[in-house]
Formats: sequence, structure tokens, C-alpha cells
Amino acid sequence: MNIIQCYAPINDSNDNIKDQFYERLQSIIEKCPRKDLIILVGDLNAKVGIDNTEYEDVMGRHGLGERNENGERFANLCAFNKFVIGGRIFPHERIQKAIRISPDHTKENQIGNICINKIFRRTMEDVRTRRGADIASDHHLVVANLKLKLKKNWTSGQT
Repeated sequence: MNIIQCYAPINDSNDNIKDQFYERLQSIIEKCPRKDLIILVGDLNAKVGIDNTEYEDVMGRHGLGERNENGERFANLCAFNKFVIGGRIFPHERIQKAIRISPDHTKENQIGNICINKIFRRTMEDVRTRRGADIASDHHLVVANLKLKLKKNWTSGQT
């Protein structure tokens, strides 16, 4: 199992900085064996929105808002690496989707993500925010339920 945690540049950042981030992230993903479970988590500052046109294999229609430039980059990264964006698959109330709410409480964003390789999609049972968790941030905690079947690694007992 490989867990990659990251924080992406904001949407208003310089394109060169965003390019460097996604190139580095891609190189890290490529170092992980394809047969292993890869979980990509973090604040990717990417709004992928509701519309999943051209990204049906990557996400469902249960997002929030409109896709921004970072959302397009992130959706492309997920499509290229055959990842599924967990928070967009499961139907939930808006309150359980919003990861960040603006200080004036007028905008809700779904910018944090938990992704998993598509071949392990069935292990992901749910993804939602936990609003009551005190994590000293303007973001809400994002939680995924995974059900893994572990195989015992038998070794021959030599004395």
C-alpha cells in the first residue's frame, strides 16, 4: 500500500509552479508499483465540480460547483493514472460534501480529495467530511472508509 499526501498550489498560482507540482506528483506516482494500492490524499485546491463529461471513469456526478483550472489538471492526472476521485462517487447531502466554507459562509468548496486506483475501487465504501472534528483549520476533515482483504504471507518455517 502506498499513501501519497500532498498540498497543491492554489488556483491563482503561477502556471510554472503548478506544472512543477504536477510533474513531481506524477514522478512519485510512477515510482509506486501498479499492482499496489495507491491512495492519494490532500488539499489539491482542485474544484472538479459536478459535470463528469469525459471523466466518467474518474468521478461520479456527486461533486459541488464548477470545475476550475486546478480541477482540470487534477482530473487529467487521475484519468492518466487510472485513479477514482472518492468524494465524487458517493451521494451525500451538501453539508457532507463541502470541505471548505468561505469565512463569510457564502461559498462551499470541495477542494480536498481522497483518490484510489481504479482496480481497487470496490474497497472504497464511502467518503465524506466530518464537520465536528476540531483540526484547527478552515477545512473540514475528509474521511474514507476502505475495506481491504489482506492475504496472509506464508513463509516456510526453517529452524
